[in-house]
Amino acid sequence: MNNFYNTYKNAIDQFIDQALEEDIQGGDHSSNACFNDILEREAVLMVKGNCVIAGLTLAEKIFNRYDPSLEIKPLAKDGDKMELGTVAFHVKGSAKSILATERLVLNCMQRMSGIATLSNRLSQKILHTNCKILDTRKTTPGFRYPEKWAVSIGGGYNHRMGLFDAIIIKDNHADFCGGLTQALEKTKGYLIKNALEIPVIVEVRNGNEIDQVIRFPWVKRILLDNMSPEILMENIKKINGKFETEASGNISAQNLIYFAESGVDYVSMGALTYGANTTDLSFKAV
Repeated sequence: MNNFYNTYKNAIDQFIDQALEEDIQGGDHSSNACFNDILEREAVLMVKGNCVIAGLTLAEKIFNRYDPSLEIKPLAKDGDKMELGTVAFHVKGSAKSILATERLVLNCMQRMSGIATLSNRLSQKILHTNCKILDTRKTTPGFRYPEKWAVSIGGGYNHRMGLFDAIIIKDNHADFCGGLTQALEKTKGYLIKNALEIPVIVEVRNGNEIDQVIRFPWVKRILLDNMSPEILMENIKKINGKFETEASGNISAQNLIYFAESGVDYVSMGALTYGANTTDLSFKAV
């Protein structure tokens, strides 16, 4: 799971710095009032509900970024299934440092574990197919990287990280350009002019738009939007393996299997991030 951190290290480190600044700013007056600088203590992270744990690596980065002298002893790894009452890690060192970082670690891990748990549950439902579940850009502003990290920990897959690492031609792009063909012609020119080698995904609404995309073989994936599983199957046959296929729109836990069994390569679900319940975790002094 460190591959995600290594890939997006700068963005995640920046997130940690901004989150610490948001919470601490001029200092933790509560701890400063109660402890001196040399007091050392130990705490554990308790799991208060069955979950797929996520954010342990991020927690370690937060602790070490704030106070490199803190000692973290993980008792699990990201992606492990944990039960009520189990301990995820011990942390030992400055009492002030532990309490200064406690809330940020909990906020991240509770949210990430909820997303990982949901991603894992949905991914397990379609293991009998070749379909993969993708997240979307429907993420919390400022918290996108941890949320997408959690999706991958849970067994889902990341769509583009943002507007900068892939091109998705959606209905509004096509409509603003005067049509899908015009949008794709301009996109090809843009890629050549800027010497860009990034994937291009095209959203289609009907068979006519599929016919237009097929004339551009450099497109990586066709995104079939708001189609029933039956219509999806017809259009997948039409595409005939020439492009990757993705289904999106109105896909839920209840109908996910039907979409996955249509033969589509990917389903994208914004609910992986915005619809996940928070996992209950707590810090306890020992």
